[in-house]
Amino acid sequence: MAQDLLAAALDNHSLDSDHAASIRSPHSDIYAVIDLGSNSFHMLMVKVVGGSVQVIGRVKRKVRLAAGLNDNLVLSHKAMKRGWECLALFAERLQDIPAENIRIVGTATLRLAQNVKVFLQEAEAILGQQVQVISGEDEARIIYLGVAHTSNSDSNRLVIDIGGASTEVVIGQGFTPTLLSSLNMGCVTYLERYFTDQQLSEDNFSAAIQAAETEIVKIRDSFLNEGWQIAVGASGTVQAMQEILVAQGKDEVITLRRLEDIMQQAMACGPVEQLSILGLAQERKQVFASGLAILIALFRQLQISGMTLSGGALREGVLYSMLPGLQDSNVRNRTVNSLMVRYFIDQQHAERVAEMATELAGQLQGRWDLQKFEGHSMLRSGALLHELGLLIEYKNHHHHGAYIINHSDLPGFTRAQQQLVMALVYNHRADIAREVIARQTMTSVLLTVRLTRILRLAVIMSMRRRLEALPQVTISAKAETLTLTMPAGWLEQHPLMRAELEQEVQYQQQAGWELIIN
Repeated sequence: MAQDLLAAALDNHSLDSDHAASIRSPHSDIYAVIDLGSNSFHMLMVKVVGGSVQVIGRVKRKVRLAAGLNDNLVLSHKAMKRGWECLALFAERLQDIPAENIRIVGTATLRLAQNVKVFLQEAEAILGQQVQVISGEDEARIIYLGVAHTSNSDSNRLVIDIGGASTEVVIGQGFTPTLLSSLNMGCVTYLERYFTDQQLSEDNFSAAIQAAETEIVKIRDSFLNEGWQIAVGASGTVQAMQEILVAQGKDEVITLRRLEDIMQQAMACGPVEQLSILGLAQERKQVFASGLAILIALFRQLQISGMTLSGGALREGVLYSMLPGLQDSNVRNRTVNSLMVRYFIDQQHAERVAEMATELAGQLQGRWDLQKFEGHSMLRSGALLHELGLLIEYKNHHHHGAYIINHSDLPGFTRAQQQLVMALVYNHRADIAREVIARQTMTSVLLTVRLTRILRLAVIMSMRRRLEALPQVTISAKAETLTLTMPAGWLEQHPLMRAELEQEVQYQQQAGWELIIN
């Protein structure tokens, strides 16, 4: 379905099979996507490894192409030159990648520019590749598919991407967008229009927000009538907001109240050049205020209660159109399975631990709320990946596994979910590192504690690595006290397991948790 949707948006520039075979290179499993955006030009390069994509290169340059558009929509030579200089850098990296594995797309500014042919002629000469300028509707569709391929959800979702000159708004489910729009507002154009004096004043913010709301009203009713269950942001603006929230001790969910608080922090700084907010990266400062104003307007007009950051957008949508073999409907499963293959995890044993953990969690669900951040799915992921670090060495394999998870791209997991799984793997055995758990967001610490305790018991129960050796156990909770009840006489018949469980009582007691074994 995803490929069919993209076929209308992108010319695949395919070579016939005989010619493709004649030029096949050792880099045939490497792919590149270039996105000529209105604010930045991006190049993404990946290698297909173990049933998933491995990023081998990202190059980003602030070109601010949209700033070169005048009132007559003519793109200045100065702005075009900035773009050409950036593309000359990209061209060097493309030389060893097969032509059929490369896609280059242009977005809002190139759609609007009356003299776009001048820019494209030189750009294509530099790159040796055709540039496909896509429509706003196609951009929205591809952005949605990029989110769908990198974020795990079966729910009806709203996807928002604030670009330099346009903002795409989409509702869809699975890989199918059902309602989409491209709005004429972006962080570069709004910076030029409403923050011309470079002041983070209340008047400037109000003007930008009001202008954005006027644009959004055009689509508001149709989107509210369509409805959605979750909202996802797919742009640098949304990432900047999330980074600020986490740096300031909050969880990763963006709300209108939090955005308005960030706006107050920005206004207190005065000039843009003095903008300093805890968690805001230097490279995001220039277009931060205009992007924030647009996001606030979207939250107000579309009545968005909360938003998280997606794992991908336009570039990923284009990329996965070239990789039909990786279009698994469950993105999270694809990611976990890829890690299991790449790090030679004993899949049968991992599945046994996961099943035991799921059984224990199911018994505790009535007393413990394990649903936040999709807790049951995070527990299963932690169980399947708990031996990830064994490929490195045994003694500290739980630390090695956690390091790999913490420093990997994990499509299908939000950053908070990734941190939760990392904490589970780190603490699935031996001493419990409370400081690792404490680094979770404020709202997920208790969940992480509970899932950690369940996973540790599942690992011990499965230590024989044989399905028939798994005992039938009962577990219950009274507040945070766990009671594990074994079959009559079972512990006497399994002295090693008894010793492990007695040791586990001590580990959990040292962490401040009570565990009773019957």
